Amino acid sequence: MLLSSTRQDWLGNVRADILAGLVVALALIPEAIAFSIIAGVDPKVGLYASFCIAVITAIVGGRPGMISAATAAMALLMVTLVREHGLEYLLAATLLTGVIQIVAGYLNLGELMRFVSSSVVTGFVNALAILIFMAQLPELTDAPWQVYAMTAAGLAIIYLFPRITKAIPSPLVTILVLTAISVFLDLDIRTVGDLGELPDSLPVFLWPQVPLNLETLQIILPYSIPLAMVGLLESLMTATIVDDLTDTPSDKNRECKAQGIANFGSGLIGGMAGCAMIGQSVINVKSGGRGRLSSLTAGAVLLILVVFLKDWVSLIPMAALVSVMIMVSIGTFKWSSIQNLKELPLSTNLVMITTVVVVVWTHNLALGVFTGVLLAALFFANKVSHFMYVESEYDETTDTRTYRVVGQVFFNSADKFLAAFDFKEVVENLVIDLNRAHFWDVTAVSALDKAVIKFRREGASVSVKGLNEASETIVDRFGLHDKPEEIDKILGAH
Repeated sequence: MLLSSTRQDWLGNVRADILAGLVVALALIPEAIAFSIIAGVDPKVGLYASFCIAVITAIVGGRPGMISAATAAMALLMVTLVREHGLEYLLAATLLTGVIQIVAGYLNLGELMRFVSSSVVTGFVNALAILIFMAQLPELTDAPWQVYAMTAAGLAIIYLFPRITKAIPSPLVTILVLTAISVFLDLDIRTVGDLGELPDSLPVFLWPQVPLNLETLQIILPYSIPLAMVGLLESLMTATIVDDLTDTPSDKNRECKAQGIANFGSGLIGGMAGCAMIGQSVINVKSGGRGRLSSLTAGAVLLILVVFLKDWVSLIPMAALVSVMIMVSIGTFKWSSIQNLKELPLSTNLVMITTVVVVVWTHNLALGVFTGVLLAALFFANKVSHFMYVESEYDETTDTRTYRVVGQVFFNSADKFLAAFDFKEVVENLVIDLNRAHFWDVTAVSALDKAVIKFRREGASVSVKGLNEASETIVDRFGLHDKPEEIDKILGAH
């Protein structure tokens, strides 16, 4: 079974994976250079990182077909470290980031994705689509008319070429055709070569030249922790999106470990930390890439292009890559989410829209997702609390009032639970029936204690029955109403 799965991951889609990897490699080059500039380091730092991370995650990753490399989200977190301490400390922080992510994988933190609702994922996807489009605007602002013409021609090729044949990915055709046109007509437009100097040598093993002491750890740890968190969050979110696009599952915990191994490897060859890239992953999937070979091809071809064919790569017009990324933004955005605004609950729409707004406004993917998850949790807690109610029945023959509690009692429904009791009613016997209730937390137990103590203070004989095993465990541990000595203290104080 394992051998069959491995063969399918590597050899089940060879031709399409290789072609898709070529497209991704070309699209990675300007991104890696731009992210290096953001971080304040030499372009080769981002390019080496993209090569290393793509290749390693292709081999050990938990999501075949997903592309990982240097990213903007990670680059933004490195700016202060590079400015204040230099490249060597960045490499050390990258190594530590990898170690933290590997540990996270072994702690099964990938399972936390179960707490991310579909509305948060939709908001994350839509926000990234908007950010990808916004990232192309500088190339289209105050540009000569030839740039607009080339971009429009690129989009036309991307969407029309598949009608002729799908044997070759249309983004690859677009890049090749527009590069040929730009060179043949000698157009005066921005090219990849204008972004920065491409490396002229293969990466070599580099151990960071920093002292191995507590002071170094104090410098890099405050950067490595957020780098690890953001990297894992973006990678796991991207893996979920690729799962949906390909209708196949992935191993999230294995992906956590793979991201850590890849970042550790990146730090050892002079690269920066990175993570999964939704834009390049979508390009890969849309171009037919499904297996590990696509990511391996992307990383390997990237290195070959920038080191051995950099004179040719530098001629690629940015307009060609802009048209590809616009296609990615259009294809990434979930247009159905706009149509569903009228059909879905208001809380679901608010979570999705809030996630989009926070991510786009702050350019912080982690903050947007955390906000969305928190908001979704609050809405869920509020919704569940509405399904808790208390029924009451009085038996005159025995002077017994029975309260039957139905639903979930926790921090958000505890006040509603208490409000259901009439503490001024004088009865001899009082029964709180919890057969159809569940107590979740200390707040719920405290509410039960208050109810029992108040009734006993009024002279009623109170009995609590029907606790299920899980509720009984937490009530026995934290409850006071069935501990006479504690009750005496409380009643004696009054």
